[in-house]
Amino acid sequence: MSPVVRGLTMLYLTTILLGFAHGMLPPIIPVLEDTFGVSGGMAAQVVTAFTMGRLIGQPLGGTLIDKFGTRPAVLGGPVVIGISVSVGIVTQWFWPLLVGLFIAGAADSMWMLGREVAGVDLVKPNQRGRLMSGFMGFHGVGMGLGAWLGGTVGEEMGIRAVFAIYTGIAAFVFLVSVLIPSAERPPAAPEAAAPTGGSRLERLRNLYLQIDPRLRTTYLVLVFATASMMLYRMAYQAILPLRMDEIGLDPSDIGTLFLVVSFGSLVMIVPAGFVVDKIGRKWATVPSTAIPGIAFLLIPFTGDFGPLIAIAVLMGFANGLSLGSVATSTYDVAPDAVRARLQAARRTVAEVGAITGPLLGGFLAVQFGAGIAFFVYAPVLLIAGALLMFVARETLVKRPATAAA
Repeated sequence: MSPVVRGLTMLYLTTILLGFAHGMLPPIIPVLEDTFGVSGGMAAQVVTAFTMGRLIGQPLGGTLIDKFGTRPAVLGGPVVIGISVSVGIVTQWFWPLLVGLFIAGAADSMWMLGREVAGVDLVKPNQRGRLMSGFMGFHGVGMGLGAWLGGTVGEEMGIRAVFAIYTGIAAFVFLVSVLIPSAERPPAAPEAAAPTGGSRLERLRNLYLQIDPRLRTTYLVLVFATASMMLYRMAYQAILPLRMDEIGLDPSDIGTLFLVVSFGSLVMIVPAGFVVDKIGRKWATVPSTAIPGIAFLLIPFTGDFGPLIAIAVLMGFANGLSLGSVATSTYDVAPDAVRARLQAARRTVAEVGAITGPLLGGFLAVQFGAGIAFFVYAPVLLIAGALLMFVARETLVKRPATAAA
């Protein structure tokens, strides 16, 4: 087996495994209420803690990877994740669980960025869409399968068993990651690198100025689109279980619904990669934000399991189209010398959406009911779709069929 094939196989395997592990958490949110004696809105903050950790981990991971390569993130991430989530096995209080998941989120974001850059180094630029589609698709499939198991295990055996499984998976991912070949690229020339002095805001501005002036607005739109996507994904994970609990569905039903969404992502892995690499990035990014916006408008009107299954199919299709399309567009825009930091900057700003989703959604769910949160978030997604369609540039460079006369 060639180093490229072996590396991609290990990267995809670890992606689906950690996706599976994280996917076990959302369905047990109602169980956390009973275990720790907290409200539903507070229980949903396990998702907030994890995403706040990701917010911290992004800039750290970007700097680490641009300076030292992918190996420290790919190997160190699973170790920290495993140690952090093991808190859930033993703690009798809710706050240590939140701390553990915060640390796990930071490690997970560094690992995901390292995995991504390692994969980009292994493939050609015209294969990036399929690479990223595979990463996001397998992660989604893993989360769906994990949601199904998490809901069942949490209901039958309690949350301790769920966190024990999560810890074991993280340990196995570390062992598998040792087999991933090092994909570090040579250090960039000094003149190509972004300045590192000055305040944090100044460093961020310097990073932004490395982008081709014609593509800077596109980068900003991609940041906003990522924030909207993170908002809907985290809100869907954290608030949908509360909505389903309101209409009398149990954790196993919640797990089934997430499984349907993940199945849609699985079906779309190959088509989404083809669309992104062959037709155009915007053909994937626009519907992947507009369709969830429409779905969020429909969720408050559902009162039983059947309509939610139909919406889950729609969400699965949209989620499949979103598989790595924005990340691929960002790699098109970002110069190689600062690619990890620009990706990390995009995701750091975008994590505002991931944090806002469950945090504001939990408040709205407690005060007005879970359905209201979906009404509030829908316009954000629709605006992102409009900006991607009418403001952002198409970043796929197609080779002309014939030379100009």
